[in-house]
Amino acid sequence: MALPISRRVLRAFRSSDFSFAPASLCNNASSGRVGDSLPPLQSSVAGKVFDVCRRYSTTILTLNSSEGTFPSKDVLVPDRKLGLYQDLVIPVTNFSNEDKGFMVLAGDVFDVPIRKDIIHRVVRWQLAKRQQGTHSTKNLSEVSGTGRKPWPQKGTGRARHGTLRGPQFRGGCTMHGPRPRSHAIKLNKKVRRLGLKIALSARAAEGKLMIFDDLEVPSHKTKNIVNYAKQMEDAKKLLLVDGGPLNEKLKLATQNVHYVNVLPSIGLNVYSILLHDTLVMSRSAVNAIVERMHTPINR
Repeated sequence: MALPISRRVLRAFRSSDFSFAPASLCNNASSGRVGDSLPPLQSSVAGKVFDVCRRYSTTILTLNSSEGTFPSKDVLVPDRKLGLYQDLVIPVTNFSNEDKGFMVLAGDVFDVPIRKDIIHRVVRWQLAKRQQGTHSTKNLSEVSGTGRKPWPQKGTGRARHGTLRGPQFRGGCTMHGPRPRSHAIKLNKKVRRLGLKIALSARAAEGKLMIFDDLEVPSHKTKNIVNYAKQMEDAKKLLLVDGGPLNEKLKLATQNVHYVNVLPSIGLNVYSILLHDTLVMSRSAVNAIVERMHTPINR
């Protein structure tokens, strides 16, 4: 579903103005020959200026409104190796099945080598950190009861005891029980960031990453979201990610659908991506995620 374009090629065309020919690009991309898809870039058609290779490389390449269906896995699937940090070209659409052109995804975010060990460490850190840790039991000083000695030390033939609040008595305390604490484990910020990049790259490699122009819905009715989900190919569980604050209509439309969840870009995480088989991101969400991944880590 993604076409790799080298950063070196994009830098070579940075100073020239040209427009895309989407039909030629799609035809060449479907044949699996990446080199044949580059000549149509310098077409003489007057249109938008190709201005990528910015800091985050997530600019829409063309704008061609036509009726169609949601992009499937065989739209742009060239034969290529994964994890080469190559920029990806992915079609942009919306809930109305309209063609919104293409977008370039930064290769250092959406095309990194897949490492299961990093994903395991990040998920384990995430699940441990979200534990509340409010479990608690009462020790000897917290259990209610008398403080006097139940019977004399000697002379009764019974075992010696100093209190009835001990763990051996009914209603007594719990020794060495759980106490409120934090279950969080330490994980470096670079590893956390790498885990998110790997999760995004895995969805892009599987053809399960969809880019929408925006996540605006005309109504808050749940049936609209259900109809949209039915149109998507092999989409059993959707995660919608928007760039800014979530739209109220979108939240109301998805709150009763158990297989559709929404998140702002600031809340996107590895565990949520793994729980959903299809990731739908808005254009603003992609820009926010790439900017977040390119921001230096403060120590």
